[in-house]
Amino acid sequence: MLINFFQGLRDVGVPVTSRELLDLVHGLQQKIVFANMDDFYYFSRACMVKDEKYFDRFDRAFGLHFKDLEALDDIIEVLIPDDWLRSEFMKNLSEEDKAKIETLGGLEKLIEEFKKRLEEQKKRHQGGNKWIGTGGTSPFGQEGFHPEGIRVGPNGRNRKAVKVWEKRDYANLDDSVELGTRNIKMALRRLRRFARTGAAEQLDLDDTIRSTARNAGLLDIKMVPERHNAVKVLLFFDVGGSMDPHVKICEELFSAARTEFKHMEYFYFHNFIYESVWKNNIRRHNERTPILDIMHKYAHDYKVVLVGDASMSPYEIAQPGGSVEHWNEEAGEVWMRRLSSTYDKVIWINPVPEEEWEYTQSIVMTRQLLEGRMYPLNLKGLEEGMAYLSK
Repeated sequence: MLINFFQGLRDVGVPVTSRELLDLVHGLQQKIVFANMDDFYYFSRACMVKDEKYFDRFDRAFGLHFKDLEALDDIIEVLIPDDWLRSEFMKNLSEEDKAKIETLGGLEKLIEEFKKRLEEQKKRHQGGNKWIGTGGTSPFGQEGFHPEGIRVGPNGRNRKAVKVWEKRDYANLDDSVELGTRNIKMALRRLRRFARTGAAEQLDLDDTIRSTARNAGLLDIKMVPERHNAVKVLLFFDVGGSMDPHVKICEELFSAARTEFKHMEYFYFHNFIYESVWKNNIRRHNERTPILDIMHKYAHDYKVVLVGDASMSPYEIAQPGGSVEHWNEEAGEVWMRRLSSTYDKVIWINPVPEEEWEYTQSIVMTRQLLEGRMYPLNLKGLEEGMAYLSK
């Protein structure tokens, strides 16, 4: 059974190996979980999935493989003789429990009365002291109280009523779907280079332990400067026109980037990079920053990320005067080559689905200018882009 489950995980794209399978088998042999599907779900996911972006794929595979086991209770009820169950039930009762059952006329009487009321009752009942329901004092039901009775249904106050693997809570973590701010932060964290900066304000636990041990057990606290992400980023956003449908996802990317990168500068452009960009869209025609100034001001170790759909007339890239907003004396591709030659790492993030890129000539041209360094705006694309920038 577990071999088929293992293969099912591979079929849906979860990168599992025999090592994870052996860990799961070993855990089951040690009875870490036993006879509980919810516990098995969480334990198997912990063993088999090493990246939360695969949680949703795991849920799909788990549901397909184990959904038929939900009928196991019905099978047991058919296969196990009724008198055997009654005998085993009585074995687990204390003398006090048996005495309580006798106050209702014995186990047979209790079961007989339960079946009778079940046949008479035609609807759900809440509260009360007779019918089978919830929250009452009848000897039959759930989440109520009676000193001697039969609980109907699962223990709703302690167990889950919905199969957790069918909730699909992690669908938005899949690396093929559009992003939210949380997922963008996860992807951007791939681009990190930590450095110790500032005053001593963070406990160095390892050094504290070593120093205390050398000091015959007397506590010797050691502090180190706090670690900050030392990566420096220049972020350029395409705004207006065909980018309007992508405003929300770009806002989320911008918000995540400001949180993750301490050294980040951002600018706006329209359609393509020309001789100048701007920081305030309201004053875009009056307050602009020349690209040459940016190249001179920000060191060559900055990582450059351009975000846009690259969807425009090919003339806007290839020809002087091709811009739809102003007269550009030099073609956009000239400025893009200057930017790429100034900074070692330049990438383009495109919110247009990757499978549609080949149908837009300007996207193809932009991708060629960047020598293929264009990535889709989803979790997988961002991770690939950050991996390139971090090399």
